[in-house]
Amino acid sequence: MKIIMLGAPGAGKGTQAKMIADQYSIPHISTGDIFRANIKNNTELGQKAKTYMDKGLLVPDELVVDLIMDRFKETDCKDGYVLDGFPRTIPQAEALDNALSAIGEKVDFAINVEVPDENIVTRMSGRRACVGCGATYHIAYNPPKAENICDRCGKDLVLRDDDKPETVQKRLSVYHEQTQPLIQYYEKKGVMKEVDGTVDMKDVFAAITAILGE
Repeated sequence: MKIIMLGAPGAGKGTQAKMIADQYSIPHISTGDIFRANIKNNTELGQKAKTYMDKGLLVPDELVVDLIMDRFKETDCKDGYVLDGFPRTIPQAEALDNALSAIGEKVDFAINVEVPDENIVTRMSGRRACVGCGATYHIAYNPPKAENICDRCGKDLVLRDDDKPETVQKRLSVYHEQTQPLIQYYEKKGVMKEVDGTVDMKDVFAAITAILGE
C-alpha cells in the first residue's frame, strides 16, 4: 500500500501519516528524514544533496526522487509506505510516477487532509513552544497548566516565527500555488481521496482507515 499524504501546512497530515504507519506496519517516510540519514551516513546521494543544501539551494527534483527511490528499496518498504512532504509540485509528482513506473509500481492512494485556511491560521497561531525543552502546546487545545510556562521544565513558552499569522498566510499562499494542483493531478490518476481535517484527530484517522481498509 503506497500512500501519499497531502494537505496544507498545519492540516495535521504528518500526525495522520504516523498513525497510518503504526496501524498498517509500514514506514512513515519524510524527505527531511531521508536527507538527514543520507548526509549522516555520507552516502553518494547524501553528498550530492549536501552540496546544494550547503549553498542554501533547493535539492533538484531528480536527486530527491533518486533519494526516495533508494529509500523504497529498503526491506521495511516491502508492504508499502506513507510518503509525507513529497511531492510538493506537479513536476515532482511526474518525476516520482515515472520512477515508480520504471520498476512496475504506482501510487495506490493520495489522501488530502482538507482544512480551510482560517482554521489553519487559528491552529498554528495558537501553538506555543518551550524555549528550554522544545515541548509544544496549544492555547486552546492543549494549554499548559500555567499560562506561557512549560509543564515539563518551567521555562517560557513562545510563539515561533513560523507560526505567526502573517508567516502562516505566506506558507498557505505557496501551498495553494504550488501544491494544491496535485489534488487535480491525482484525481485524474483515480487515486485521490479526501478527508475532513477539521474534526477530532481520531475521527480523521477513522475516515482514513475506512478508505484504506482494515
